Amino acid sequence: MQVKINIDGGSRGNPGPGASAYVICDLNGKILSQEGHFMPHCTNNQAEYTALKLALIKSAELGAKELFIESDSLLLVKQYLGEYKIKHPDLAARMQVIRRLAAPFTIHIKHVLRHLNKAPDALANKAMDAKQSLGFNPIKHLPDDDEIAAPAQKDNSVNGVEVTPVKREAAPAKKATKKGPQQPDLFSGF
Repeated sequence: MQVKINIDGGSRGNPGPGASAYVICDLNGKILSQEGHFMPHCTNNQAEYTALKLALIKSAELGAKELFIESDSLLLVKQYLGEYKIKHPDLAARMQVIRRLAAPFTIHIKHVLRHLNKAPDALANKAMDAKQSLGFNPIKHLPDDDEIAAPAQKDNSVNGVEVTPVKREAAPAKKATKKGPQQPDLFSGF
């Protein structure tokens, strides 16, 4: 079976709350599945990668064999095609999972302009607004090894240098002056 897939992902705050979305149609335009997957904390790129991963999982569930995928993320498309290097370790790990999921399919992926990718964008925004996943004929079961949520930071380093939280000393207390009437302390005793 051949299907057309549009994917999108976004994050409010980058990183911040986000969502990944896919819309899968048959070649006549009938919607077979669509889902906006809420992600409590992610970057835009993590959400875009997750949208592709979710679309591949659902395509396998539907029994599709040939996928025509459109994304408005030029970075995702170029990195999937191997035209751009994947420098971020998290995205490289996500791409390994995507390539493993993509292996059984014949895939045609291309970049489209944002105005040609409105359906998954609207779905991702609805999931972000609702702060929960929603959709029609969603994925029945996500695999245990999913990279849906942004991974926890393994170390506390920036640019390869270990950093620690700053501990600040309390500011010295100000001495009360005896000039004129003093404002009573309304909160003492609470």
